[in-house]
Amino acid sequence: MKIDPALTPQHLESAALRVFHAARPKVASLHARWNVTDGAPVFTVHGRYTARGWTEWTQGFQFGSSILLFDALGDEEALARGRTATLQHMAAHVSHIGVHDHGFNNISTYGNLHRLAREGRTGASDWERHFYELALKLSGAIQAARWADLPDRLGYIYSFNGPHSLFSDTVRSLRALALGHQLGHRLMGERDRRISLLERLIQHADTTARFNVYYGEGRDSYDVPGRVVHESIFNLNDRSYRCPSSQQGYSPFTTWTRGHAWILCGFAEELEFLQTLPASDLESFGGKESVLDRFERVGRITADFYLTQTPLDGIPYWDTGAPGLAKMGDYLARPAEPFNDHEPVDSSAAAIAAQGLYRFGKWLRARGDHTAADRYTAAALTVARTLFAPPYLSEDPAHEGLLLHSVYHWPNGWDHVPDGKRIPSGEACMWGDYHLLELALLILREARHEPYPTFFLSSAASA
Repeated sequence: MKIDPALTPQHLESAALRVFHAARPKVASLHARWNVTDGAPVFTVHGRYTARGWTEWTQGFQFGSSILLFDALGDEEALARGRTATLQHMAAHVSHIGVHDHGFNNISTYGNLHRLAREGRTGASDWERHFYELALKLSGAIQAARWADLPDRLGYIYSFNGPHSLFSDTVRSLRALALGHQLGHRLMGERDRRISLLERLIQHADTTARFNVYYGEGRDSYDVPGRVVHESIFNLNDRSYRCPSSQQGYSPFTTWTRGHAWILCGFAEELEFLQTLPASDLESFGGKESVLDRFERVGRITADFYLTQTPLDGIPYWDTGAPGLAKMGDYLARPAEPFNDHEPVDSSAAAIAAQGLYRFGKWLRARGDHTAADRYTAAALTVARTLFAPPYLSEDPAHEGLLLHSVYHWPNGWDHVPDGKRIPSGEACMWGDYHLLELALLILREARHEPYPTFFLSSAASA
């Protein structure tokens, strides 16, 4: 991609506000129309949100969008919607033992409400804060209980595919474990065994880094540095690694770009969190600097892959090895083409990755690496500038989606293809809309020199 090194958050302040003003009527009208008994809204068809049963992993994004609207615009009605919906509908997600999605659903709702409460933004009582904290503690513990042990002090939170399956997506669900640990919680096992949420966070991240991320070290014929596989498969009889796999990508030997974005964003956020911990908390994992170095390695190599494997404007196609790309010539040397006839782009991957690039760059700047920090933050702002305007930002009041040209599950054929077209375009998804708002909020706060938003308790916010 072509990075604009002159961009600053202040350059994008008005564009970020434009995102929230475009979202405001869409979020309100969807909330008024949607019947929760139909499941969670997932993606749009002809501009109208529909459900798609796989798991209910997008419910928190729907309600969390209202909370983010309050954060950016001070919209009290939006806050009331988000609060009420969280209270009425999210408890089942806190106790959900069947998914790896706790960091999606519960941090987007209970987590955002808790963050705003501790910032003094909502006038929440002590009991309301305790309510959010209890939900977050339980969410982190229940997520951590979905566990498969491996040799060498490794292990992972297994996906909804079963105990043999490690998804790249789950790295961003580690937020639930991190916040539960920071709130002083632990998982209690058989015979009152005390299980550290921090230990499981680090073990899951280390396992993901070892098996789902590639480093150009000759692991297989497709070991491209920074490449990410969606899923790793293990033999639970002897706890051995068996093979790469992919549910939503083109193949196990190509990179599904949204899975790659989850890794990039998740590791960047966890670096921010781990940096706040005392060294004594990380001694048993090789020491604080060793842990940070391991996480940083993943951040650098996946960030560099994104910058080299994404078109000029920072918007990736849905998979870097999708077969139709061979028919598009030098597609990396021009902006992404959402209306092409060969392969869809995925704007939702861009929104997730941009936040990861920005957070990773900011973390590196605090560590003294200003050259890399400038590169990654400028790249994030370049992606954001593209997403904050048409043809990606939808300001059409008749379209319920906010971020256009996203993809859910193209191998399964779930995404809507317009009449006369061969590939999906022009539609939105709930996680894309939510992560566009998260990205816009991050940039808006930075532009105004307001508190930097983190999912965890920063020293300033918790003082």
